[in-house]
Amino acid sequence: MQNFEKVRKTDAFYIDKTKFIEEWWETQDEVTLITRPRRFGKTLTMSMVEHFFSVESKGSTLFENLSIWEKEEYRKLQGTFPVIKLSFSDIKENSYQQVRNKICETIVDLYNHYDFLAEGDLLNEREKEYFYKVSAAIEDSQASIALRRLSGYLAEYYNQKVIILLDEYDTPMLEAYAGGYWNELVTFTRSILNATFKNNPYLERALLTGITRISKESIFSDLNNLEVVTTTSDKYGDTFGFTEKEVFAALDEYGLSDKKEEVRSWYDGFCFGTHTDIYNPWSVINYLDKKKVGPYWTNTSSNTLVSKLSMTSWMSMKVPFGVCFWQVGI
Repeated sequence: MQNFEKVRKTDAFYIDKTKFIEEWWETQDEVTLITRPRRFGKTLTMSMVEHFFSVESKGSTLFENLSIWEKEEYRKLQGTFPVIKLSFSDIKENSYQQVRNKICETIVDLYNHYDFLAEGDLLNEREKEYFYKVSAAIEDSQASIALRRLSGYLAEYYNQKVIILLDEYDTPMLEAYAGGYWNELVTFTRSILNATFKNNPYLERALLTGITRISKESIFSDLNNLEVVTTTSDKYGDTFGFTEKEVFAALDEYGLSDKKEEVRSWYDGFCFGTHTDIYNPWSVINYLDKKKVGPYWTNTSSNTLVSKLSMTSWMSMKVPFGVCFWQVGI
């Protein structure tokens, strides 16, 4: 399950990671990019952040009995911001035009979700005209500012700046590099990200996740307000993935206390910054479910990028990614 609300309402297995909300908020970083390998809980974390801050979740009981709920100031903060959340996780097309259209359709879905903004007198006639023109066929210049304009509309409606969450920001870029349309997509994507995360007066905070850090010289060339948290950073080192203490407590709860050494020998060993012995959540929850060890993580993602890079001379190629192979997910 990757939806925080569903996890909580169905009383599914969940390790409390809500302290991340406090840690992230206290840093006051305007725009944060966090990279982690696949299946380490990025999407669930983004869903958690959305449900905590969104005005649409105001009064929610999802966080009761979790660590973030112990502090009164955060109970008051819950549900007080308009939140724009989008994901590029399923944008894996074969051409630039197909990717461009799907990114625009993702933005169209957001405009449809907030179509109440075009009712009444909040928007003037020109703004309403633009609002209804947002489509897959929208011009590049209009697409680049679509999220910034939606931020402005929401900020005016709620009298509060917005939080923007972009999950799996790099999925289209990885496909573009492997598919041979990198340069076209970089130009289009850069214009959207710059307008949304740099030149956006309606932005309160933003959080992006992905599996890679794409170099500032390409996609993030103008985002000098970006705080980058990679697998070598200490920040949020135990947020994504399970600590050994958390895994052993789960084994105790599931009556598998005698399996700790077996689980350790199979699934520990990830290091995020100075945090050692971080376990992959996908492997652990599959073990708890099936009660036997196995290479559960190995076939959960494509390694097209690594395959392409492996076929190219390492010394001569110009790679736009500052990543290690294992960080991609092999």
